[in-house]
Amino acid sequence: MLTMMPRRSDTHLALAERVRAYIDRHVDEPLPLARLAREAGVSPAHLQRTFTRVVGLSPKQYQEQRRVDALKSALRDGRTVSSATYEAGFASGRRVYEAADDALGMTPGAYRRRGVGVTIHYTVVRTSLGLLLVAVTERGICSVALGDDETALVGSLRAEYPAAELARATDADDRLVDAVVAYVEGSARTTDLPLDVKATAFQWQVWRALQRIPEGATRSYQEIARELGHPSAARAVARACASNRIAVLIPCHRVVRGDGALGGYRWGVARKAALLARESARAV
Repeated sequence: MLTMMPRRSDTHLALAERVRAYIDRHVDEPLPLARLAREAGVSPAHLQRTFTRVVGLSPKQYQEQRRVDALKSALRDGRTVSSATYEAGFASGRRVYEAADDALGMTPGAYRRRGVGVTIHYTVVRTSLGLLLVAVTERGICSVALGDDETALVGSLRAEYPAAELARATDADDRLVDAVVAYVEGSARTTDLPLDVKATAFQWQVWRALQRIPEGATRSYQEIARELGHPSAARAVARACASNRIAVLIPCHRVVRGDGALGGYRWGVARKAALLARESARAV
């Protein structure tokens, strides 16, 4: 009886999962590549190459992301900045502030206060796809959301920044809001608008890849992963799409399952289908 040899992709996936789980258990410790390779029983070069291809991040970048997650959790629980920094495993205050600017969009202290001192202006307007909420900070657009209930839309925004000052914009001629509405409705083609969305480097790689998908076209999670040079990272691509908070401008609606099915959509599959149908009609 012949024994089926495991496919190389399966072996690589198993290796990446073992190392990822090990990092999760030791996220607050120094984890040089040599230590991880020793634990995994492979060479550092092989581990770096395989982990990055499967996960979409290098082992170092993955640990940094997990530390930021731990930092955010500790700050939300009311820990002091110094305590949260220590618990998350950051070696220095300087490093945590560098990471915080990219991932939190504010200092750790401001994030601990969940937006104290931050003013977010928002507008809710009716569109052909339902209600549209556009929220902006002084840096740019921080949220574009679709829904059927204004209270729910504003509540979701409040949940992200519970201590921020939410101010409903009353200026009907707000050019930034007008530009978002025009794009959502299909009367404008540019997405060159300022965004204030904080994410990991890999999430931004995925979101920029989404913005390169031509109108009227779709890509699968696997195709996006291959485009980014990480052919085994389809799951990570799917997670990055699911974490997108900027509807339409970051067009996660153009990503479908490998079998062509629409898959999920934060703002409703019916809206995803409508957006794709509208874009396909314009592209003809």
